[in-house]
Amino acid sequence: MAASSRGFATPFRLELRSVDVSTLPHREIEFRKCRRRVSVDGDRIRLSRIRCCCSGSTGSGKSVEKAEEWRFDSKKSSHRVRIQAMPSMPFASPQSHFVSKQEKFYPRCTPRHSGPQSRDTPPKRDTGIANEKDWGINLLSENINESGTNEDGSAWYRESGEDLGENGYRCRWTRMGGQSHDGSSEWKEMWWEKSDWTGYKELGVEKSGRNAEGDSWWETWQEVLHQDEWSNLARIERSAQKQAKSGTENAGWYEKWWEKYDAKGSTEKGAHKYGRLNEQSWWEKWGEHYDGRGSVLKWTDKWAETELGTKWGDKWEEKFFAGIGSRQGETWHLSPSGDRWSRTWGEEHFGNGKVHKYGKSTTGESWDIVVDEETYYEAEPHYGWADVVGNSSQLLSIEPLERPPGVYPNLDFGTSPPPPDDDSPDTAASSQ
Repeated sequence: MAASSRGFATPFRLELRSVDVSTLPHREIEFRKCRRRVSVDGDRIRLSRIRCCCSGSTGSGKSVEKAEEWRFDSKKSSHRVRIQAMPSMPFASPQSHFVSKQEKFYPRCTPRHSGPQSRDTPPKRDTGIANEKDWGINLLSENINESGTNEDGSAWYRESGEDLGENGYRCRWTRMGGQSHDGSSEWKEMWWEKSDWTGYKELGVEKSGRNAEGDSWWETWQEVLHQDEWSNLARIERSAQKQAKSGTENAGWYEKWWEKYDAKGSTEKGAHKYGRLNEQSWWEKWGEHYDGRGSVLKWTDKWAETELGTKWGDKWEEKFFAGIGSRQGETWHLSPSGDRWSRTWGEEHFGNGKVHKYGKSTTGESWDIVVDEETYYEAEPHYGWADVVGNSSQLLSIEPLERPPGVYPNLDFGTSPPPPDDDSPDTAASSQ
């Protein structure tokens, strides 16, 4: 079980317009700033026990504003591309034939002996990693195994349990799901929390479904607290994956997001995305890393192609520390006949108000100048360690099993596991 996106989607105005993709700004994840006060003692989290209350209602689907999809529409023999607004994919939010008011929030605490409310709506694109309160994770306090049939003939089930293992491992979980009376629509959902004696804590959700139109989807979300085995530094990591496939068109999309924070201020964020709509496919990757001491690295790489062989893309990278750094990038276009156009550019910022700008293109243009220009860059993440601690109350409130006197956790200081493969499974092409 893994843990629930940025593709070619952004809130541009809807009129058709021509832009130079090399000037497109870097788009960062938007988070609401946490206003809570948290206590951080050195490299560790120190806060009083927080207990979850089930008196309210919560859910997913209402906390994210609708984003318009957009794509490149290339023109031959031109280095400029046209951006066209598109509605969301046709399978983005189909209405169920047997479920009413699916988009509304549903209670976190469902009354006993009543069927779980059906949730067979696909995830939305470009919504990033939702906060835990938006998921409404509610683990039942007792083991149950029940099922039933609703008045419209749709069936449902709900189960919960607890798994125990070595080193104080404990996993509490709840599963639920259902299907329509004719089996054309179905949905599944699982929530879990894990802990052990090393201080490891994990909160997660996995959802999947299929509707009567043949659209299918899957998404998972994870939030983890652990201590680095070498430095004992407290870390929180959040991740999400989402994918959906149309039942009526050759269309689908996949997204993977991740965020990593530690108590000394290091913050890393990134996403890999892929999508297809009939004859056109597109990809996007981006990342940013703040080391907590003033050094910043940001990059993005996006490209697209059609079945006719036309390809185009844009990528850039910037590195800064204490006002000194560089930016560089490339915009390119490849025609079906193999003709390639590209423009490369760069900037060197010296920290004294002087900036060296240079570049060239395959059409013969070039420039190499030094200008007086104020350097601007974000030295600190707009959402960092204190913010993620303040928004992770349910994760931090997970209670591990009590450790018997004289028993210590087994720590493995062997070789660290290899980093996960960040490429999406559907990504067959690569940037040029």
